[in-house]
Amino acid sequence: MIHLHYWPTPNGWKITIALEEMGLPYNVLPVNIGRGEQFKPDFLAISPNNRMPAIVDDDPPGGGTPVSVFESGAILLYLADKTRSFIPEDLRGRVAVHEWLMWQMGGLGPMMGQANHFAHYAPEKIAYGIERYTKETERLFGVMERRLADRDYLAGEYSIADMAAFPWARLHDRLNIDAANFPKVAAWLARIDERPAVQRALKVGKDSIAPLDDAAKKVLFGQGSKLP
Repeated sequence: MIHLHYWPTPNGWKITIALEEMGLPYNVLPVNIGRGEQFKPDFLAISPNNRMPAIVDDDPPGGGTPVSVFESGAILLYLADKTRSFIPEDLRGRVAVHEWLMWQMGGLGPMMGQANHFAHYAPEKIAYGIERYTKETERLFGVMERRLADRDYLAGEYSIADMAAFPWARLHDRLNIDAANFPKVAAWLARIDERPAVQRALKVGKDSIAPLDDAAKKVLFGQGSKLP
């Protein structure tokens, strides 16, 4: 059984998508990040970066004691290797998946996250911040558009790289990024959105999604080097 420490955000959806696509049994342990549950000692023991998602696998490959994994990209790689699915066996295919997974982890996710913060949550509307991160997000959408010009998915076949990028890219409307300007990306989003496993995954914890109140913003955006 996979125990998933989760909250319904793009990074959380990556893992529910993977688990649903791979047909792995899992149970959800909610981590309400707006109420500071990510700072509880039990959670920090498996996710020292105090960020969800994280998993604990009671049945790791090869047996033995349970394995915990934090960071969504590391979790996706672990699950793909565990099930030998959604990542190619051949060297070149694996390299492509690794490249596009790291591209999402280091680029698309952080840039969209910063753009969203400055556009919707910053106490002051800082035009430079909004423009800087929105333009970088648009640049990354352009990278995807060119990549998808001659293939249906980022690494060729549908893979964990797509599972990583999709939950972020689908939120383009929040940043006023018009998908019509990126028709290949729009078609890719539609293909993934039609998958039954993805539809199930996006419903996990859906009822927990709510606007952030001031207390939640303080928890999420006021962190320094010391734990609360």
